Amino acid sequence: MLENCIVRGSLLAGAASLSNTQLLAFWEQGEAHANKPTPTEVLGPFFRKGAPNNTRLHVPGEPGFPLRVSGKVLNTRGQKIHGAVIDIWQADHKGLYDVLGYRYRTRLLIDATDYAIDTILPGHYDDRPAQHIHYMISAPGHKTLITQAYFATDPFFDGDPDKNFKKRNIVGNRDLIRPVSLFEGPGPSRASIQFDLCLETL
Repeated sequence: MLENCIVRGSLLAGAASLSNTQLLAFWEQGEAHANKPTPTEVLGPFFRKGAPNNTRLHVPGEPGFPLRVSGKVLNTRGQKIHGAVIDIWQADHKGLYDVLGYRYRTRLLIDATDYAIDTILPGHYDDRPAQHIHYMISAPGHKTLITQAYFATDPFFDGDPDKNFKKRNIVGNRDLIRPVSLFEGPGPSRASIQFDLCLETL
């Protein structure tokens, strides 16, 4: 926060008169309001390079409950990150990954802070019985982030993600379990989650 104030010129006149204690207080206040980096997760065995840049992963008529995933890509200061690349991949409605092609896989090139994809709610499978979507995000000057998004409505959490997010050590951090909104008619029903991504600078 102090750095931003100096850059914007709002502390030029008074910064010299601030004591070290006051400057430290400004810094601590900024740290308290800084965005927390998105928690990390395991990469998983199903990542594939070379996915197409495609925001629509779900083809109409295919099985699976439609899902809209959107969010922002920012750093811990809340600033826009330019040139971010987001790899996203997930299982189909049966819990199967396409390991030969690129179904339910994309590599988004982000010009602005916002991203969005249209997909389906992934299915369950034995090794990782909680529904999830994989992410790998890279950007110049930032640490690569590997993480996953989970769903608060998933039966795996028995209706109480706060209590059961540690179940079977599947989810590493409660913040990765996202609220799910349901939109009904006109047109097909669909679910929606927001999953913001916060990267650390190098």
